[in-house]
Parts: sequence; C-alpha cells; structure tokens
Amino acid sequence: TQGQILLDGQDISQMRVHDLRQQIAIVPQHPAIFSLSVADNIRLAQPGAPASALQAAMRAARVDEFVERLTEGMHTHVGEKGITLSGGQRQRIAIARALLRNPRILILDEATSALDAENERLIQEALAELIRGRTTLVAAHRLATIRDADRIVVLEAGRITAIGDHANLLHNSAVYRHFASLQSLDERPLSKIATS
Repeated sequence: TQGQILLDGQDISQMRVHDLRQQIAIVPQHPAIFSLSVADNIRLAQPGAPASALQAAMRAARVDEFVERLTEGMHTHVGEKGITLSGGQRQRIAIARALLRNPRILILDEATSALDAENERLIQEALAELIRGRTTLVAAHRLATIRDADRIVVLEAGRITAIGDHANLLHNSAVYRHFASLQSLDERPLSKIATS
C-alpha cells in the first residue's frame, strides 16, 4: 500500500506490466506441469527457443539425468499435472523452464520444501546454476536454502522483525536463532548456492 519497488532505479509502477513480467521467472513449490511432452513443458517459457538452448536448460537443471530413461526421451508426454513424474522431476522441469526464460529476476517460492533429501540435493545443484548472476528472491522455511543469501529478511506474523546475513541473524534474532537450532544449523560453512 506504500513505498516503491525499483528495478535498476526505475519505479516498476511506471513500467508496462508486460515488460516487467518478461524479466521475471518463478519456480513455485508446486509447479504447473501440463499434459505435454517434457520438452514442450519447458518450452512454455520461450516457445521459439532453439534446440541448443532447450538442451542447455535441461542439462543445467539436471533434467537430462532422468529424461534419457523415459520411453520417448524429452518427447515423452508426462500426463495431466505431470502424473508420470516424481516431485523432484517436476521441480527440475520448472527450473529448466526458468533457465530457458533467462530472467533478470528469479522468484523461488519454497522450491525445495516438498522434496526428499536426494531430490533436494539435485534441485539445490540446479538452483545454483539458475541463480548465478541474477537478483533472486527466495521464500523458504528451510534455512539451509537461504543461509548463504546476501540478505535474509525474517518475517513474524506478517511483519519484518530482522534483516541481515546468516551469522548476523544468529546473534541478533531470537526467532531466526530458534529456527536455526530446530534445523541444526550452526555457523559451519555450507557450499555456496548463491554466488554472483
């Protein structure tokens, strides 16, 4: 209801909605997968993309690791809502779709919250590729997903209660410290997923 959002110094309220949306990609917790082939699901982000760009997005998102086992490879139809795929496979398709779009701004909305440990590891590797060099907004309850972020915003009952990096928040935010202790996160370094 108040304030501004600036994109390279320009107030987004002064931008055409279409132009703004062209610069954003979202990887949601439950991605929309359609009754199309794997390739066509990814191409939704950029219908005219060349085959080389599609292949590159599939490799970066680790889609190629499971596609080769499908009956018709990337041309295999996945059924309504991707019923023939696992949750991790659907997430990797969503990441490939975002990579193909090549956005300046990436929004990750609980992109790994519903995954088992092995799939989460694969998705984190794919996300590391996706977020490199982009402005990335990550909504997450799992602190391992965000602990290497430049800035973490702690929300409590809809209000911002703290802002800082992981180390700063461990010392200055009781809420963050509580979640970190519940999730067994201390100050040991993790591999960076957000290098830019």
